[in-house]
Amino acid sequence: MRIEADQLCVDYNGTVALYDASLHLPAGCICGLVGMNGAGKSTLFKALTGFVRPSRGRIRINGAPVAEAQRQQSVAYVPQSEGIDSQFPVSVWDVVMMGRYGAMNLLRIPRSSDRVAVRDALKRVDLFDLRSRPIGALSGGQRKRTFLARAIAQRADVLLLDEPFNGVDVRTEKLMAELFIQFREDGRTILISTHDLSHVREFCDLVVLINKTVLAYGETSEVFTPENLAMTFGGLPPDLLTGNSSSDDSH
Repeated sequence: MRIEADQLCVDYNGTVALYDASLHLPAGCICGLVGMNGAGKSTLFKALTGFVRPSRGRIRINGAPVAEAQRQQSVAYVPQSEGIDSQFPVSVWDVVMMGRYGAMNLLRIPRSSDRVAVRDALKRVDLFDLRSRPIGALSGGQRKRTFLARAIAQRADVLLLDEPFNGVDVRTEKLMAELFIQFREDGRTILISTHDLSHVREFCDLVVLINKTVLAYGETSEVFTPENLAMTFGGLPPDLLTGNSSSDDSH
């Protein structure tokens, strides 16, 4: 198993954000993480990346504790919104090179292998020709691809993606979907938080339905039912959850 989470509990100053959440994700799979805002999706990501410490439970990434997995650069996280100031004069190349920092020495002087990793990542997201452009000069879709390239350059076994399709153009959406399928074929484990239920049906092998805890988990064909979705989204009628999912962005 690439990701093993057992009986996770996370609370913020006494407020429960996640309780008794368990899931096991194997290598070479794409798993959709589905739930309303405030359901615990971001909290689960933060626990898996070590940004928050569970009050109870156990996490293993490639069989190692989270801290060890981070040292090994096993996990790459692409948050929904980035903390980089769009006005800060940093180039696309420099942003993607940040994905190599964990493999560098303290002086962060890129080696030939780091430059190769960055070049390959930029080519995979079709941004190599824009490598010298300031990050603030990119479109929303191009910026999203830049941060995905940063994760690719890290060469992690596990990719955690928080709402990767939010606010992107059709071209970027198609390119990212194709990349995720390639990652699966490479044997990576991809966990994608998304409000767009059509993406889950389209290419997710597994799905986790979450609302403060894991309500249901397993193969998409078995778990992604109208009844389970209605339970996940607070009792919405099943027929509202089985049609075109573009309206689901309001959750």
